[in-house]
Amino acid sequence: MSRSASSASSSSPAAPVGHGGGLTLSWPGGTVPEAARGGAAVVTGVFDLLHVGHVRFLTEVRERGLPLLVGVEDDRRTRGWKGPERPFQPEAERAEILRALRAVDGTFLVHGDPSVTDWTAYAALLAPLAPGAMAWTAHDPYTAQKRRAAAELGARAWEIGETPGRSTTRIVSGRMPG
Repeated sequence: MSRSASSASSSSPAAPVGHGGGLTLSWPGGTVPEAARGGAAVVTGVFDLLHVGHVRFLTEVRERGLPLLVGVEDDRRTRGWKGPERPFQPEAERAEILRALRAVDGTFLVHGDPSVTDWTAYAALLAPLAPGAMAWTAHDPYTAQKRRAAAELGARAWEIGETPGRSTTRIVSGRMPG
C-alpha cells in the first residue's frame, strides 16, 4: 500500500483548496493526504505515460527527506501543451498511478487555462500547501519561473538531473534509445 493511501487524513470532497492566477487544485478521490498539511516537496507535471525517468526523478526527490506531493496537470492543460492527441491517460488515472508509487505521499490535480504558466499563478496555487521544497528536472523550460515561485513560497528549490533520452514524447514517437 502506498503512503498516500495509508496516511490519508480527510475524506472531504475533491473541492479546490488553492487558487490563484487562474489555477485551482483539487484532490482526486476526495482524500487530502497528511503531507498536504505543510512542509512537503512539491512537483508538478503531466506524467502521461509513466516511465523510468519519472520514477527516478520522483524517487530522488523523496530521498531528500520530505514527503512528496505530485501535482498532475489536468487533461485540458495537457491538450493545450502537448496537442489534441494527448493525454493518453485521463487525469484521474495518471494521479492514481502516481499515488501507487512508494515515493509519492499524495497527488493533486492542477486545473486552469493552458496559457497560465506564470510563476505567480503557481505560487498562489501552492501557497496553501506551504511546501518545504519545489523540485523539477534539469533543462525544464520553466526553471527560472519555478525558482521564483519557490523563493516566494519560502521553499527550497531542487533541480534534479534528468534521465537522458527518457520522455513520453520519445516513447510514442519510437525514438527511445536502445
